[in-house]
Amino acid sequence: MGLLLLYNVESVRARWRTTLVAILGIAGTVGVFVAMLSLARGFEVALVSSGSPDNAMIRRAGATSEIDSLVTLEQLRVIEDAPEVARGPDGPLVSAEVVAVAALPLKKTGTDANVQLRGVSARALRVHEGVRVEAGRFLRPGLYELVVGRNARESYSNLEVGQTVRFGGSTWQVVGAFDAGGSSFDSEVWADADLVNQTYQRPAGIHQSVNARLVAPGALDALKARFQADPRMRVQVERETEYYAKASQMMSTMIRVLGGMVAVVMGIGAVFAALNTMYSAVAERAREVATLRAMGFPGSTIVLSFSFEALVVAGVGGILGALAVVPLNGLATSTLNFQTFSHLAFAFQVTPALLGMGVAFALFMGLCGGVPPALRAARMPVTAALRDL
Repeated sequence: MGLLLLYNVESVRARWRTTLVAILGIAGTVGVFVAMLSLARGFEVALVSSGSPDNAMIRRAGATSEIDSLVTLEQLRVIEDAPEVARGPDGPLVSAEVVAVAALPLKKTGTDANVQLRGVSARALRVHEGVRVEAGRFLRPGLYELVVGRNARESYSNLEVGQTVRFGGSTWQVVGAFDAGGSSFDSEVWADADLVNQTYQRPAGIHQSVNARLVAPGALDALKARFQADPRMRVQVERETEYYAKASQMMSTMIRVLGGMVAVVMGIGAVFAALNTMYSAVAERAREVATLRAMGFPGSTIVLSFSFEALVVAGVGGILGALAVVPLNGLATSTLNFQTFSHLAFAFQVTPALLGMGVAFALFMGLCGGVPPALRAARMPVTAALRDL
């Protein structure tokens, strides 16, 4: 078998041009495949990291997102009084929130784009513990003040601390900037919930979601049971992480499907390139294969030899394609979040698992392109191939 391995290496070296074409085709396919998966992964991480397993999100029963939800003031009071909700020195750790969309000019193009405006309460930072103010201060209730997420500040004009911005018929002062650790909150602008309702002519005291810190992560089931038994509470209760995981599914699935379609089309081309390379090798090495057969190597060994050669070529292409995508890790991009109709900034997440999937995809293409020619080589008649020697 060692002789055959040396023979494979020499064959690849002698036919380096056609081998290089196959390697580059597989590398390009793997690069696109891993890039699209890392894009979908980055979108998921940005949304899921917005939630905390210690928090419950309460929305109207049947609501699919915050946008189409509604929680009344009476329901808010019931939530605040629930024994499963944690309390701090200034009262229950509950943040009643509203969501709206504001059109602001982008720094790069100057054209307007939607940014998510979240109306929050004074306890928002206590409930959303992953958010910390890194410049200026947090907003004060009852004032037209904004605190801005890191990505929103980098993407939109006039959102630096100390600047003013006008939307909804009001002028707002940017008093602080926060860092949410790469979650979707980094793409948001926060303001006082009552003033957001007033600005967008919504009824006072109406919120779209209520985020509550639980006394313990296991208290969620008890909170659900309590509200199900209360006729006033026509609401659904979810763990925050579960809500944001569901919110990420539509976009991440779409990215994966589109990326998969592109990868399949490119993969078919790469497989044909590998087939062409290996069939050419078989045709050029007909007498060599016959000689090996005459020396006593069985057909199964010939199949293994040619398949191994194809896998080596595919493996090299897969590794090159995976390495080409690694620099994308952490690269920021943005897309439209269809649940909120606002722009969401996030970063590519190139993980070892995705790189492994890319190399595995390359090896699969190598098998598809290498096994048929290997079978052909093993079935070649020995006497006909040796007649020309």
